[in-house]
Amino acid sequence: MNLIEVYIQEVTRRLPEKNREDIALELRSTIEDTLPDDYSEKDVKAVLEKLGNPAALASGYRDQPMHLIGPRYFDVYVSLLKMILPIAAVIALISMIAEYFIGYSGEEAIVNVILTIMGKGVWNIIEVGIQVFFWLTLVFVIIERTDKGKDQQPLSASLQKWTPEDLKSIPYIPKKKAITKLEVFGSLMWTAIWATFYFYANHLVGVYDGSGAGISALNQDVLLFYWPIVLVVIALEIGLALYKLIKGQWTKKMAIFNTALELIATVVFIVIVSNPNLMHQEYITYMSGLFNTTAMQFETWIVGGVIIIFILSAAFNVFDGFRKARIR
Repeated sequence: MNLIEVYIQEVTRRLPEKNREDIALELRSTIEDTLPDDYSEKDVKAVLEKLGNPAALASGYRDQPMHLIGPRYFDVYVSLLKMILPIAAVIALISMIAEYFIGYSGEEAIVNVILTIMGKGVWNIIEVGIQVFFWLTLVFVIIERTDKGKDQQPLSASLQKWTPEDLKSIPYIPKKKAITKLEVFGSLMWTAIWATFYFYANHLVGVYDGSGAGISALNQDVLLFYWPIVLVVIALEIGLALYKLIKGQWTKKMAIFNTALELIATVVFIVIVSNPNLMHQEYITYMSGLFNTTAMQFETWIVGGVIIIFILSAAFNVFDGFRKARIR
C-alpha cells in the first residue's frame, strides 16, 4: 500500500494544488481497479510499471508542458537562433569598433588599440549572444504555453503543420554549393574590419613607436573624399552577405551580383589607391630609406603590388562564385 501512496504523491506533487486531490482519487481508483483482489507487492510493482514514470504521467495531466520549448516549435526556434545570432554579433562588433574610434585620441599605442578592440569585441559578442538567446527563448516559451492545441507535431518554417508538399519548396543543396553561417559571418566581419581601417586609417596604418607617436601612412582627408561611394560598397557587401544567409547556396544570380560587386569595389579601390596624394610624403621617404630604394620606386612598388593583389583576389572570388553556382 505504501508503494501506491508514494507513487500517487510523486505524481500529484508535480501538479497544481487545485487539481491534486481529484487526480489522486482518480489515480488511486485506476490502480486499485487494475489490481487483483488478493494482490501482492509484485502485482503493485507490475501495475505501477505499466503506468510509467510519475513525472511523465504528471506531464499528461498538466495543461502546460514541462519543458521550455517542445518538439512542436524547437526546429523553428533553433533555425531563428542560428540566423539571428551571427547578424546580431556582427552589428554589435561594428557598433563597438565605430564607438571606440570616434572617441580615439590617437595617443594610445596601436598594439594596445588592437588588443582592447579584440577584448571588448569578444565580450560584446558574448553579451549580445546571451541577450538574443534569452529574449528569443522567452518568446518561444510564451508561445509554447499559450498554444492550446493538442497536436504536438513539429511545425515547418512557415509555422504550419508539415506536409509532403513542403518538400517541393525546399531545394536540394549539394555540400560544395552550400553557404555556411560561418562564411556569412566571415564576410560581415571582413566588411567591418576594412571599413574601420578606411575611416580610421590615419590612426591604424603607419610607423609608430611604443608611445603611439610616429608617421601616419595615409592621408585621411584624401580617403574621406571618396566616402559616399565607399558607403555604397559597404552596403552592397552587407546586402550580399544577408542574401547568402537567406539563400543558403550559390546561385547564378548571386554569382552575377558578386561579380558586379567585385567590379565596383575593384574600380573604387584602384581609383583611391592611384591618388598621388594618398600616402604622406614623409612616410614614403622614411620607408624608401628603410628599404634602400627611391621614393618613387617605393610608391610604385606599393601601389602596383596592392592593386595586383586586389585584382587577383577579386578575379578568384568571381571565378569561385560561378564555379559553385554551376554545381548540381
